[in-house]
Amino acid sequence: MQNSFVKSHGLGNEYIVLDQDNITFELTVRAIQLICNVHFGIGSDGILLKVPTQKADFGLRILNPDGSEAEKSGNGLRIFAKYLYDYGFTKSKSFAIETPGGIVQAEVVEERNGKAATVKVDMGKAIFESSKIPVKATTEECIDYTLNLEYRDYQINCVSVGNPHCVILKDELDEKEVKTFGPQIENNPMFPNRINVQFAKVLSRSEVEIMIWERGAGWTLASGSSSCAVASVMVKRGLTDRNLTIKMQGGQLKIEIDNNWNIRMTGEVREVATGVLSEELIEEIK
Repeated sequence: MQNSFVKSHGLGNEYIVLDQDNITFELTVRAIQLICNVHFGIGSDGILLKVPTQKADFGLRILNPDGSEAEKSGNGLRIFAKYLYDYGFTKSKSFAIETPGGIVQAEVVEERNGKAATVKVDMGKAIFESSKIPVKATTEECIDYTLNLEYRDYQINCVSVGNPHCVILKDELDEKEVKTFGPQIENNPMFPNRINVQFAKVLSRSEVEIMIWERGAGWTLASGSSSCAVASVMVKRGLTDRNLTIKMQGGQLKIEIDNNWNIRMTGEVREVATGVLSEELIEEIK
């Protein structure tokens, strides 16, 4: 049906999936904000928009609840892969998805009742060069680099996994600290495209716990790209092995990093609801 949607979550990180060929309105910034609003719309951490592509099997745009666009999202990619598989866009369990952050290979690795339950995504390479993240740093790589805020300094570690991330190592994680300083770091002039922020605590050589402030979305229960970024920094700094479990408030993800910094992420994904956007909501959008 026209204007139909699917809502799913990856470890509590929820997205609405729409098909560009199936909607009767333009997804403007205002439209995105309204649909994602928990009081006036459906409520979501973002929108995944299926779009045409000539470079891969499927095309994807990732729209944040503030109306901005993300280059890549690990949870979003797993949700989108489930949508494609569950709704018959592909019969293959392995397929390529084009995102603004690059082409990603996705694989359905576990089914339940004929639906995708666990998805593995090839997230591309970890990039540490400051200019390519991008980060305005005075060093070639932004590892254990001092960031001066108004009331606090942090030692930061920056990496791109198709989108930019800033990882801060902590002995203990504090939700209030993340919510207080996350937005300051996200919008710091050091980061021309803003940045995703993770506070990370090493539990063992194979486990890391994190809290997340997501660019354009804020406090987030889980994030796939954040997990990939944290794992990359941990391996870069020699703090963990290359096969990691990243633990978040919404759940956990398995991350594998090879010797060439290629990243693979595996995790569960669940559908929440399906429906059709009402005519009244679309009138407001238009």
